[in-house]
Amino acid sequence: MTAITSAEQSQWRNLEQSSGKSQAEWLTLANQQKFDKHSELVNWLKSEFGIGHGYANLVAHRAKEAAAGGPAEAEDLVAAQYAGAKAALKPWYEELLQYLQSLGTDIEISPKKTYVSIRRNKQFALIQPSTATRLDIGLNLKGTEPQGLLEASGSFNAMCSHRIRVSQAADLNDELKHWLKEAYLKG
Repeated sequence: MTAITSAEQSQWRNLEQSSGKSQAEWLTLANQQKFDKHSELVNWLKSEFGIGHGYANLVAHRAKEAAAGGPAEAEDLVAAQYAGAKAALKPWYEELLQYLQSLGTDIEISPKKTYVSIRRNKQFALIQPSTATRLDIGLNLKGTEPQGLLEASGSFNAMCSHRIRVSQAADLNDELKHWLKEAYLKG
């Protein structure tokens, strides 16, 4: 099973302190709801209890995991992301991961169902196989104007301010690495 990270433990402590509800109480409340979609549960938690998106997302993820019998193995999540038609993108993912890990020993790799979150003190990047021919790299670079490969994230992911689309090996270049490093330094 995947270990609960120190960042997640801290997030649970902060939520428990600010709300007065324990982790078990939050999970029970969430599991009593019968929403089909993750986003519906997140939106309900936000509107019903006035908690932020990050807290609601955490509760929803953990409640769904508990209902399904526990968290999936990290390796299984990554394998599922790069299965079938997206298998050709896995070497790009591995190259990006190797570069990111060269930036520092304080990087936490946290696979989710559809993407891999890259954290330091907070999430600063994510890698998502979006189509069979493209990876999307989400970055947190608030205050940075889009330029070159760097575009505003738009509706791509609410947790990122910017996105870079990687659709060929040549896109894994110095400009992409520059923006990854900038996000790391801000994270």
